[in-house]
Amino acid sequence: MAEQQAESRRVVVETPTTRREEVHSEATRYPERNGISGAALAAIVVGVIALAAIIILFALNRQDTANENLATTQQQPTTIVQQPAQQPPIIVQQPAAQPPVIINGQTAPATGGTTTTTTTSSGPDDATVQAAVDKRLSDDPMFSSLGIIASVVNGKATLTGTVKTENLKTQIERAVWKIKGVKEIDNQITIG
Repeated sequence: MAEQQAESRRVVVETPTTRREEVHSEATRYPERNGISGAALAAIVVGVIALAAIIILFALNRQDTANENLATTQQQPTTIVQQPAQQPPIIVQQPAAQPPVIINGQTAPATGGTTTTTTTSSGPDDATVQAAVDKRLSDDPMFSSLGIIASVVNGKATLTGTVKTENLKTQIERAVWKIKGVKEIDNQITIG
């Protein structure tokens, strides 16, 4: 129900011939204040929108997860076939009258003349150098905690990882150069 406030005033009106009294009354009506304020209504609307967004995102996430699980179960198993390691060729030198014969994975048969097998060795093999580099990096207390990875191929040591300073990067490179059998270094260590 609306609230009403009444106000009455008495006014005396005098004219040269008469004097009269008039009553003025004013009624002010205030609307009823039942219900929710505008701020409360705005807060409810924002809350409903946020809740709807959360529910939609949750539903989309569940759908993506279901699609990923379906894709994972539909993948065919991968077959990995490993080839045997290839052996280096054996070079057999024969007398000057015949060209050299190269035989892969077998020893050369003896043919009338003297057969000699030669292998050239310019230093330790890559596995030995790799082991020495790994040992040097793991035994040094300053280098062992850095996680530097080295790989050796044909005497070339490739260094990867991250260190804090250029000086440390240089120290690691110098330490690897001191290892017998290292012919070249590819220093890919980053400063970070």
